[in-house]
Amino acid sequence: MTWTVDQQLELSATQAVEAIQAGQLKAADYVATLLARAQALSNLNALTVLDVEGALAAAQRIDALGASERARLPLAGLPVVVKDNINTRGLQTSAGTPALEGFVPARHAPSVQRLVDAGAILLGKANMHELAFGITSTNLAPHAGPVRNPWDPERIPGGSSGGTAAAIAARIVPAGLGTDTGGSTRIPAALCGIVGLRPSVGDGGTQRRYHDPQAVVPISHTRDTVGPMGRTVADVALLDAVITGHGPLSPAAVTNLRVGLPAPLWEGLEAALEDVARAALAKLEAAGVTFVPVEMSELLALNDRVSYAIALHEPIDDLAAWLVANHAPAQTVAEVAARIASPDVRAAYDAVLADARGGDYHGAMTVWRPRLQQLYAQTFAASGLDALLFPTTRLAAVPIDELNGSSRVSIDGAAPIDEMEAYLRNTDPASNAGIAGLALPAGLVDARLPVGLELDGPAGGDRRLLAIGLAFEAILGTLPAPEI
Repeated sequence: MTWTVDQQLELSATQAVEAIQAGQLKAADYVATLLARAQALSNLNALTVLDVEGALAAAQRIDALGASERARLPLAGLPVVVKDNINTRGLQTSAGTPALEGFVPARHAPSVQRLVDAGAILLGKANMHELAFGITSTNLAPHAGPVRNPWDPERIPGGSSGGTAAAIAARIVPAGLGTDTGGSTRIPAALCGIVGLRPSVGDGGTQRRYHDPQAVVPISHTRDTVGPMGRTVADVALLDAVITGHGPLSPAAVTNLRVGLPAPLWEGLEAALEDVARAALAKLEAAGVTFVPVEMSELLALNDRVSYAIALHEPIDDLAAWLVANHAPAQTVAEVAARIASPDVRAAYDAVLADARGGDYHGAMTVWRPRLQQLYAQTFAASGLDALLFPTTRLAAVPIDELNGSSRVSIDGAAPIDEMEAYLRNTDPASNAGIAGLALPAGLVDARLPVGLELDGPAGGDRRLLAIGLAFEAILGTLPAPEI
């Protein structure tokens, strides 16, 4: 069959792979279409690198395979983008910061390598909030510059994986990789109307679902993880299966599901966002999902004892180790910090270099984080819950602040609060507990801005969480392409 450009752009990742494996669509034609799309939408600033020659050459190699050879590649000919803080052989890994601009690692991160080995094609690297230390993806020009939300280019796409999310929502690619420390796959997924997974991290070591040692420009070994992003839950599950070596996944049966609604994460929401989220709950409940209110009254207080104590202390050793292990052009955290372009990130690294929260770190790791993890475990067990559900963010996307990178925001006229804290409030606790989180679209605020719902699962419950996500997506649907 002959595929029009519009038909190619609307293919999900799973659909694109099926068409290429069946010989119905040439990988080279598909890649050429997406490269043209990326160039036409360069104003979104979603990508830092577009590998035209490399992507076309890789596509031609896929097309040269026999049908049986393509059928053995679960991602045959699938174009993806990779966030610019994840190591990629032959392509820049700069983390959006001047000190690392132009740096090219010697090898792929293991998660990237597994995608490439399965037939995926690296279309390019995705822009991001500088050093992943923010939730807006607004960087100062003329360095990386701000990523723009395809639904409204004057608004943030979320961060720090904003470039990956914007590229997927804008139909530049069907899927890609981001990273998540406190919400960096899930927040941009919500604000751009796509799906994002934060895989389980557990203890930050052997309990990790994805193992990418020294292969991601880090903030925190306790919290950081690579995470797949796509337009559908099936697309995210496909990438997750390739990275972890698991097989296909079927949707969960919704009539058997018990899903908790944690009270602290349903409070203080933008009214229009809450209306969309409650409407989604009504659809799910009508389909047979049982919702269980849960108090979790200590949740936010425990999270506050953990979050910044870890995020502002661990970069001292973690970033230093990555710089040395990868033979980066800057070899100390101080060298990187001295050239930071964005005021909000510079302020964060002033606190890092001063080890402003160092005195809180031991207690966070030995007392407060275990108590937070215990709270989650007890909540799931006591109420017999399969998952927790809540709005991914408290508000929809706000206008870009190109002077500061991040500012203060007001929710429905209330007193202004820090922008990062406003968007991180709902995603951050799961990050600190090390459990999996899946963000999927809930709908549109005022018919023009996406907002999301997040499912959190018990420790190690990633596959079950994705199965629930597949079931919920069948009920709630996906969002159409934004009008660009």
